[in-house]
Amino acid sequence: MSDEIMQRLSTEGVDPLALAGVNDGNLVELAKRLGVRVSLRGDTLTLHGPLSAVERAAEVAQALVDLARMGDTLDVSDVDRVLSEEAQGTLGRAATGGPGGPGGPGVDGEYKIILPGLRRVIAPKTAGQRDYLHAIAQYDIVIGIGPAGTGKTYLAVAAAVDALARKRVRRIILARPAVEAGESLGFLPGDVQEKVDPYLRPLYDALEDMMPRDRVQKAIDSRTIEIAPLAYMRGRTLSDAFVILDEAQNATGMQMKMFLTRLGVNSRAVITGDKTQIDLANREDSGLLQVERILPGIEGIGFCYLSDTDVVRHRLVRDIIRAYAEDAQG
Repeated sequence: MSDEIMQRLSTEGVDPLALAGVNDGNLVELAKRLGVRVSLRGDTLTLHGPLSAVERAAEVAQALVDLARMGDTLDVSDVDRVLSEEAQGTLGRAATGGPGGPGGPGVDGEYKIILPGLRRVIAPKTAGQRDYLHAIAQYDIVIGIGPAGTGKTYLAVAAAVDALARKRVRRIILARPAVEAGESLGFLPGDVQEKVDPYLRPLYDALEDMMPRDRVQKAIDSRTIEIAPLAYMRGRTLSDAFVILDEAQNATGMQMKMFLTRLGVNSRAVITGDKTQIDLANREDSGLLQVERILPGIEGIGFCYLSDTDVVRHRLVRDIIRAYAEDAQG
């Protein structure tokens, strides 16, 4: 047809399988969603179809190529997420540069974190994640609020490991409140360590994705990395440390104040939480809700809000989160 055009994009340096997906599933999804024909041959991705559709597809396809070039293996959920960003006008949006130039300390101009010992880079996949990483680079205290699957903990741990590798801090401290769904530590079997391990396991998992397991264990043995329940922070001063408080919605107001006042010289803190997952008997006791009310406006503290559009798990997770949110509002 005369009104059809063809556009080629370079995919040089990109693993074709990482971009195209299993059985070319990513390309098939892109073609189906945008009404274009897509083919990948050698180092060239070709788009063919109506002018308006090809122009839109080229922007989406370039974002997918950029993700694959960073070392990510993409799937259909990545195509879906990039399409959502494009529809909302946030595709490719980067936060403004922080101290020390774009990206600030520990994050380069493209917001990639390159960790020693890993053959891949850790990079934000959504505009919200880019803003979150930039906030971590810019502020001494960052409060990241958003639903499950948005990478709040994962990216914070990556930034902490990066800061340790660059010798910007001397240790990493990861903490979680030991409050879950009505369970009490006193009724769980085993010694204290065995009782708290189930609560802390997600932090171990994130760490082991950033560092070889033997290095993680060695760092824990030397106390360079400490993973502990929030209650263990009482009475301490945390200096030269990158401190992460995870699942902060389950910290009480008193616990949150205790945590924030532990910070010492040359320390940074990231607090993550999901306001829809408060397990405390009285929701209003949540320290996360309290800091959201009283800390905005303090210089050096940054708030970053992630949403269901930043979910990077299975594509159904975002739809599930939206369904629950709509039910709660109804």
